[in-house]
Amino acid sequence: MAPKAKGREERIAIVNADKCKPQKCRQECKRSCPVVRMGRLCIEVAPASKIAFISETLCIGCGICTKKCPFEAINIIKLPTNLENETTHRYSANSFKLHRLPTPRAGQVLGLVGTNGIGKSSALKILSGKMKPNLGRYDNPPDWAEILKYFRGSELQNLFAKVLEDDIKALIKPQYVDNIPRALKNKATVEQLLDSKLQRDNKDRVVSVCDLEPVMDRDVHNLSGGELQRFAIAMSCIQKANMYMFDEPSSYLDVKQRLNVARAIRDLLDSDTYVIAVEHDLSVLDYLSDFICCLYGVPGVYGVVTVPSPVRDGINIFLDGFIPSENMRFREESLTFKIAETADDRQVERTALFEYPDMTKKLGAFELSISAGSFSDSEIIVFLGENGTGKTTFVKMLAGKLAPDQGADKLPQLNVSLKPQTISPKFSGTVRMLLLKQVKTSFMHPQFQTDVVKPMSLDNIIDNDVQTLSGGELQRVALVLALGKPADIYLIDEPSAYLDSEQRIQASKVIKRFILHSKKTAMIIEHDIIMATYLADRVIVYEGTPSVKAHAKSPESLLTGMNTFLATLDVSMRRDPTNLRPRVNKYASVKDKEQKSSGQYFFLEN
Repeated sequence: MAPKAKGREERIAIVNADKCKPQKCRQECKRSCPVVRMGRLCIEVAPASKIAFISETLCIGCGICTKKCPFEAINIIKLPTNLENETTHRYSANSFKLHRLPTPRAGQVLGLVGTNGIGKSSALKILSGKMKPNLGRYDNPPDWAEILKYFRGSELQNLFAKVLEDDIKALIKPQYVDNIPRALKNKATVEQLLDSKLQRDNKDRVVSVCDLEPVMDRDVHNLSGGELQRFAIAMSCIQKANMYMFDEPSSYLDVKQRLNVARAIRDLLDSDTYVIAVEHDLSVLDYLSDFICCLYGVPGVYGVVTVPSPVRDGINIFLDGFIPSENMRFREESLTFKIAETADDRQVERTALFEYPDMTKKLGAFELSISAGSFSDSEIIVFLGENGTGKTTFVKMLAGKLAPDQGADKLPQLNVSLKPQTISPKFSGTVRMLLLKQVKTSFMHPQFQTDVVKPMSLDNIIDNDVQTLSGGELQRVALVLALGKPADIYLIDEPSAYLDSEQRIQASKVIKRFILHSKKTAMIIEHDIIMATYLADRVIVYEGTPSVKAHAKSPESLLTGMNTFLATLDVSMRRDPTNLRPRVNKYASVKDKEQKSSGQYFFLEN
């Protein structure tokens, strides 16, 4: 019997619409393509077209066009073989492709985890009925009968049948809450807007859990990022719907608010309600979800949704980069957390010791008092506390941007590099021009390139205009800029904002390696618990009432500090035996009660 012919490899060709400029080049892609030379139209560039078109059926995957393109606009990628018949949606020719869909279950929270640009928001739009899946046929979209036939026999068939009959009311909490004030035509207070949408009798509870009492009379246009986030979540929680979707509900919030919001979202569950959450803070995702779907692939090229797994397994699959059920590795290295190496007071050679005095500062009605402390080189100190307790104020006083009311004369004179909390780009030019202008010496140094620039993956955005960068791209550029400035102490305010889970772990490793190698000190404000515990050698805990009166304690060891901090939040944490990541115990579970009764809120023994 003759051997079966091997099926042709499935390829995907992506042409970046922002980078491809056929009018400005000599169409090297078309000229160099061997298939075009043989007389078949594999690459077409019509005189009037804005971008090139590549035929995926004719492409042989030689990769010549990707190397020849002067703007690096072409990407040819080989797809995993089993995905050919599982395309859910494709926007247009040579653009992003989504394979499979997450399967929500009534009465449970489905968590989605994956890098940015992998199709999480697209999946939410399809499940909520805001976008009709075209099964990859963008030029000849199928009708609903065909879509239902395609999903026949799966849980999604019932869901799409309900979407078709308008039987599902879906609410999406948007990812970018900064845009909410712009969408409002008239001025309105938080209370007026909540009352206008109130459909459930849970307003008082939601307002209390989301900590909105102090801002009820404030105009929505005057809310900060964290207040807008809590307002957007409250707006979803007070309306009646049978599908709730929360896109990144934890950004801008501190640890206490993140856990409160997770509880508020879980309160929405009943036997007919679907809840889906997209989240990059893995400890919050773990606390919030009942089961997890991971998304893997190549950002901006294609995304694949895995089958649902239990919470612990789902997050571990994502961190490990390997799906056992499909025997598929989607990331070369697995991500692990070796917190133990910094939890005991391990001796790193430290030479310089800096001390700062007791300080006080009064800003309007807010009072901040700081206990004296010291820090040495090759050390990372993480600030733990709620929003509005003066963490950024302390950083500014150390940086010399703000004078303390008491203790100014004894402050050590240090060169400081600050990565601010909010990044607003005013520079006109490319990322490369910005880095060469601000940190030329570091940027040209091969060690800095290897340790910082390459791991922060700036290569693919290095020639993009700074004004057009997304939040996550700006954050990575700001981190490289901050670490590139020669300084004694690096003050980094919320390095995880806008970054996805993979980038957060990558950024933590970059900061840690840089501080150890350069023998400098870093002080970091961070609300992502996994990132904070990975980075911290010691911690400074903030106590008190936000925006009224707060006190910063002296630096203490990670174990003692985390214990104090978690006790104030009434939360306990254990460690995952597989990869040692910190996990928040479910409230009032056996493990939770056990650890609290023994006073071990932060559990380090394996």
